Amino acid sequence: MSIPNDPVILLSYINTQLRDNYPSLKELCKAADCDENDITSKLSAIGYEYNSEYNKFI
Repeated sequence: MSIPNDPVILLSYINTQLRDNYPSLKELCKAADCDENDITSKLSAIGYEYNSEYNKFI
C-alpha cells in the first residue's frame, strides 16, 4: 500500500485509517508495510504527535 508523501495529506490519511481500520499505529504500519518512524517523523515536522490513548495524531 502506498501512503501519501505530503505531510498534511499524510496526516489526514493516517488519522482516517486509524479511526476506521486499525487499533494502533503499529498495526497500521504492519498492514501497510511502512516505517512507523518515518510517519512519526514527517508528522512531527508539522507539529503532530501520535497519541495512543486516542489512536490518532494530535
